[in-house]
Amino acid sequence: MYALADLEQIVVHQKVELLEVLTGYETINRYILKNQEGEQLYYAEEESGACMRMCCGNNRSFIIHISDNSGNEVMRVSREFKCFAGCCWCADVDCCAFEVCVEAPVGTPVGYVRQAKSFWKPHYQILDVFKDHILTTWGPCCGFQAICCRGDIDFKVYERSNKSATIGKISKQWAGVVRDFFTDADNFGVFFPRDMDINMKATLIGATFLIDFMYFESTNKNK
Repeated sequence: MYALADLEQIVVHQKVELLEVLTGYETINRYILKNQEGEQLYYAEEESGACMRMCCGNNRSFIIHISDNSGNEVMRVSREFKCFAGCCWCADVDCCAFEVCVEAPVGTPVGYVRQAKSFWKPHYQILDVFKDHILTTWGPCCGFQAICCRGDIDFKVYERSNKSATIGKISKQWAGVVRDFFTDADNFGVFFPRDMDINMKATLIGATFLIDFMYFESTNKNK
């Protein structure tokens, strides 16, 4: 993941799955990760069971395999299935909070992203390898903002010790009414300081996948 060292932005582009658009059958998610110049850095593909995708929807367990342009897996984002997880009001209880583990390289955890308790807005804690709370991200209360306002939806990132200043964001980017309304393929921009620790940058990418599954797949399916 050394390619992240000098970057201030990563673009996560989810590929449109034609079978899913035409039939409604939930296929695995695939993504292309690019730098701010539009050059492909990584390719990501979901691993999950067909039964889990159809029966559990966006609450399913998954593993996201992230590979470089040579096909070498350099990062992995995984989430376990939890029967009672997802409700923001109960997320202070471990069994009710979704969490992803970020490994880079595979087998070496570098951070975690945990759903945190809130009364309405999506709230996530960005944790280091020791599960110490380092960063916090908050999203908007309206899941239909991109359709209603034709704009980006920002999940602002703050340092835990200083919640008054934004240091980055995960932005679900407006892709046009047809793509946003009729598919669940999303584009995200992940913004962070150039000098941020590379493990935290990787963990913010992991947070992007968790946010996509929890906040946008369910919204788009309901549309």
